[in-house]
Order: sequence, then structure tokens, then C-alpha cells
Amino acid sequence: MDDAELLARRFEEHRGHLKAVAYRMLGSLAEAEDAVQETWLRLARTETEEIRNLGGWLTTVIGRVCLDLLRSRAARREQLTETGGTFDALDTFVPDPVVGPAARIDPEAEVLQADSVGLALLVVLETLEPAERLAFVLHDMFAVPFDDIARIVDRSPAATRQLASRARRRVKDVAPPAEPDRGRQRAVLEAFLAASRAGDLEGLVAVLHPDVVLRVDSGALVRGAAASKVVRGARPVAEQAAMFARFAHATRLVSVNGSLGLATVPDGQPQSVAAVTVVDGLITGMYLLADPERLGRLGLDSLVD
Repeated sequence: MDDAELLARRFEEHRGHLKAVAYRMLGSLAEAEDAVQETWLRLARTETEEIRNLGGWLTTVIGRVCLDLLRSRAARREQLTETGGTFDALDTFVPDPVVGPAARIDPEAEVLQADSVGLALLVVLETLEPAERLAFVLHDMFAVPFDDIARIVDRSPAATRQLASRARRRVKDVAPPAEPDRGRQRAVLEAFLAASRAGDLEGLVAVLHPDVVLRVDSGALVRGAAASKVVRGARPVAEQAAMFARFAHATRLVSVNGSLGLATVPDGQPQSVAAVTVVDGLITGMYLLADPERLGRLGLDSLVD
């Protein structure tokens, strides 16, 4: 085995970890793959004899790659605002879900879902400043020392601690702990599905928290009649669900980022996938992705039970 093959093999040992970091940083499976590939290209151009800790080096590099991507996003949003536009898409954005059968989780998905990174958390992370998100993800999720993170964001370790602290407070305030027990999750979602299939509006209201929030990301292709939206309150969300009762027969339980969620696949054509947050026996949040382009990359037709 030559040096190039050995380096490639060593890199592959870290691929799962790097993709998990990038997914939390970017909320996009496709962009996470691109970030991993860019990290490999940078490694291939580097004199590796000087790298003493390959895992740490790779984590630092992918952190820089993701930070650049996040800053580019922020710049595009600012440019749109300055030219008189709005960025409503940020309000309705739903990150790429990691979807699998409800009964099991495949090994690759298990790596991505380590530490129970739910879509609700990823939605909150999307509201953070790029440097805050980096500090929180690397330190709180992957235990990277602040001294190392400081070099990525070009700040002092003390300032980097403050970045993570601000992010931590935001996450705690907006994304409270959800129900971890799958049996209780299943009971609530099955009650929701039963009410939806029966057209039982009051039954839907009964399983929804009074302050439930439904976030629908329909993507750029179908904005208009089926526009992306945010719906708040038990009855408005129940009424929204009742409007699509005719598709309830094609909706099944699936695993979404380690928790139970819902996928609607009528006639084998993916229509939506929803992450669902359950707290104290009630649904407090639903994060529904209905973007045809992104759904087409998730393989829902083969993963639904």
C-alpha cells in the first residue's frame, strides 16, 4: 500500500465523524458531503508528516470549511435585505432530516443522530451567528477545546467561550428537552394519525399543545398555493392537518433524526416528511419538509414501513 492509499484509508476512518460535524453545522446532508470532500482535498494537498493528531486536524479543517459556508449564507441574506427583499425562507426553513424505518436505525444514520440531534435543535442552530454555531457545535457536541475553536474563529479563547455560552442559552430557551421514550412518542403519533384519518378535528386538537408550532418548508418550486408557512396554535394546526386528511392513509411512522416522525408517500411518490416534538404527551412542534427536490434525495419510498 502506497502513501496515498494509506492516507485515504486513514481519512475514511474519520469520514462518519466529519459528516456528523458538518451536518450539525450546516443542516444539509448534501452540503455536509461537500464539506467532507473539501476537507479531503485539503488533506491531500497538505504535508501530512507535520500532522500529529489527524482527527483533531480534520475536525479543525471541516470547521473552517463549514464556517465559510455559513458566512456565505449570511452574506446572501444581508444582500437580499439591503436590496429591498425579504428572507421569509429563514422563518420556514426545515433542515434535511435523516430518515429511516421506524423499527430500526442503520449504522450511517446512527452516526449522524448521535447525541439526539433533532430537527428542532437544527432549526434553532440556523438562527445563530456562524461563529456562535461553530463554537456551540464543536465544543458542546464534540468536546473540542476552546483554544482550538478560537483559532478557527480568530478570537480569544475567552471570547469563544462567550460565543458558545450565548448559543447555549438560545438553545435552552427555544428547544426544551423532548420525550425520549419511543413508546410514548408512538402513542401520541398514532393518536394523531387516527384522528387525521377519521377527520376528527377535536381528536387532533386533543394531542396538540395549545402553543404548538407547525413549520412547513415547501421549497422554492411550489411556493404559492402550497407556500411555505408557520402555523401556531392547536386549532389552526389541527385545521391545517385536516385539510390534508385525504393523504393520511399514505402517512406512516418513520425514524426522523432518532425520534419517531411521519412520512407521507402516496403511490410511492414522496410528498412530505415531518419531525415531531412530543413533550408531556402532547405535540409541541412539527417540522414538515415538502420540498420535492430535497425529498427526492431522501429515498422515502424504500424506507417507509
